[in-house]
Amino acid sequence: MWKLLRSLSREAETFKEQGNAYYAKKDYNEAYNYYTKAIDMCPKNASYYGNRAATLMMLGRFREALGDAQQSVRLDDSFVRGHLREGKCHLSLGNAMAACRSFQRALELDHKNAQAQQEFKNANAVMEYEKIAETDFEKRDFRKVVFCMDRALEFAPACHRFKILKAECLAMLGRYPEAQSVASDILRMDSTNADALYVRGLCLYYEDCIEKAVQFFVQALRMAPDHEKACIACRNAKALKAKKEDGNKAFKEGNYKLAYELYTEALGIDPNNIKTNAKLYCNRGTVNSKLRKLDDAIEDCTNAVKLDDTYIKAYLRRAQCYMDTEQYEEAVRDYEKVYQTEKTKEHKQLLKNAQLELKKSKRKDYYKILGVDKNASEDEIKKAYRKRALMHHPDRHSGASAEVQKEEEKKFKEVGEAFTILSDPKKKTRYDSGQDLDEEGMNMGDFDPNNIFKAFFGGPGGFSFEASGPGNFFFQFG
Repeated sequence: MWKLLRSLSREAETFKEQGNAYYAKKDYNEAYNYYTKAIDMCPKNASYYGNRAATLMMLGRFREALGDAQQSVRLDDSFVRGHLREGKCHLSLGNAMAACRSFQRALELDHKNAQAQQEFKNANAVMEYEKIAETDFEKRDFRKVVFCMDRALEFAPACHRFKILKAECLAMLGRYPEAQSVASDILRMDSTNADALYVRGLCLYYEDCIEKAVQFFVQALRMAPDHEKACIACRNAKALKAKKEDGNKAFKEGNYKLAYELYTEALGIDPNNIKTNAKLYCNRGTVNSKLRKLDDAIEDCTNAVKLDDTYIKAYLRRAQCYMDTEQYEEAVRDYEKVYQTEKTKEHKQLLKNAQLELKKSKRKDYYKILGVDKNASEDEIKKAYRKRALMHHPDRHSGASAEVQKEEEKKFKEVGEAFTILSDPKKKTRYDSGQDLDEEGMNMGDFDPNNIFKAFFGGPGGFSFEASGPGNFFFQFG
């Protein structure tokens, strides 16, 4: 019997030595195989479990390594390297408190052990990062949480909990590809991880892929029915989808009042869903524009681009509202933003139109001066001139103050200018198209309104204004 045991022990040692040789060559898979053979031969040897734990750690299989390390110290509580490896596995998996206990035990056995001292400090640092991250998550300081988790993961690279928290915060910061990558890595190792499924769903939800997001939330809840975050997110996603669709339906049916109410209700569901809310604001802006509440429409579109400054549709909607309210400078800015992003012929033409209207708005509005519509007929323009010219003629205001006389002279001149331009089809066309009238050789600064007045009214012997009573005048030909 003793001979058999000695034989098995010698054979186990041979396997261990072979395992050590492969370990030194960094061929950890072969090292693992030989340490396993040694354990099979001699299952009560603590060092064999310790060596296999070290190999599994190098392979990144920390949970399996933890089992071997724990077995090694159960067999020999004085095995310092076994306690160190147990602590290292706990720390790598994110259980810093358990790691501290293992490192403390190693220091009790060897108080000068430099590795145990350093690892104990590392474990305490991880606990501190966890504590700070928890506080900052409550404060919604997600950047700080990501920073803390990155530091903690330097010591705990296999901790899914830390990775999930980091991914969730990345999603809250709008860094969806990074968050998706972290969650996908975890799901490749554990396809049933409810937290990772939740984060995948969260990214899709915040990217306005609500239907797909719901599928991930439902899957997460199937794995963990009590997953509170997935439950809330799933409820919000379904409510948002339903309200938005109902709002769209009401809008298509022309029920703008109901559409407005539904979009408003949808906006109150989840303030964190930036992309969906940007679309809801833009949709509500469209409703307001249909209701001719243009200032409200502009405000909604402004809220949309505040949430998503790449949202072209909101810029286009706001620009049109600016055009409708004759805020041409603002419209030009929005169309410039759109054209810089998407250089299409349509966007170029919209920008060109806005720039033309801006240019026209900075000139005198001859239609407004005469008080006629832009589609006024020739007769309407003549009638308007007759009325305004008589109203502002200097002779009519000869008894007024110098200041009033000066103002009326200015208006009289403008009325003459307006008639000169709008009564000439060629000049009117150039004016309407925004072309410079000076190119026609018209210097309105040297314009004499009296010539137009005389030519228009004609009559022998000139004319005069006489009072028929206080403040009342009538035009009289001589």
